[in-house]
Amino acid sequence: MKTVIFSDVHLNVAEDGRGLMRDLTAFLRSIDPAETERIVILGDLFDFWFEYKHVIFSGYFDVLRALADLSDAGVEIHFIIGNHDFWAGRFLVQHLRFQIHDQLTLELGGRRVLFVHGDGINPKDVGYRFYKRFARNRFIVWLFGLIHPDWAMGIAQGVARGSRHLKRVDDLSKGSEVAPLREYAERTLREDKADVVMCGHSHYPMRVECKTPAGTGLYFNTGDWLFHKSYVEWDGEEFHQRLFVAEPRREEVAQRDH
Repeated sequence: MKTVIFSDVHLNVAEDGRGLMRDLTAFLRSIDPAETERIVILGDLFDFWFEYKHVIFSGYFDVLRALADLSDAGVEIHFIIGNHDFWAGRFLVQHLRFQIHDQLTLELGGRRVLFVHGDGINPKDVGYRFYKRFARNRFIVWLFGLIHPDWAMGIAQGVARGSRHLKRVDDLSKGSEVAPLREYAERTLREDKADVVMCGHSHYPMRVECKTPAGTGLYFNTGDWLFHKSYVEWDGEEFHQRLFVAEPRREEVAQRDH
């Protein structure tokens, strides 16, 4: 049975996020529940997520419905909290049966696989680590919940646009998170805390072999969906890095034919 791992989709409800929403929905619809035991989402599925008592963001509906259908078909869905969706909680657990973790270890084919998003690992992220503790404080969560959902989404989109530093695919290999995450993974493997380490966060797909006391360990970064539409698949025997290629939409084909 397969395990499908992806991260850093950064779904947003703005006009420029609709194509990404359609592509991820198509990807989820392409997963065969009869062949798939679980999906592991390594964080930042959403650019912004907040759970109100009686409201969910309608722009995410198609993706949530596709995930719900997979869950109803018996596919486990594990969600590792990222730095854009650390307010994930009750709705996803109760209605989509997500299993939510800060990090997760599973055994696949006799190998211990550690899944983490990767935020806060960079030693320079002192300010972010403080912010994360602050933002997850119950009083702060309650206070934010007083903001009207439309205003909250507007604020979040403004912050995301202002903070997003990812400009070009060529820059990603030199991103500030690439080296710290690789160093963290190699250290974890050498210390025999895992046989395989899976991270997201850097937006740069990687596969690295690392010599360990027990043999050879593996580090994977799942990449992202903003630029790569990349993911990792365990087929029951081996790990494979893959890219999702969406079929052209009807309007795109029509434009091409003119």
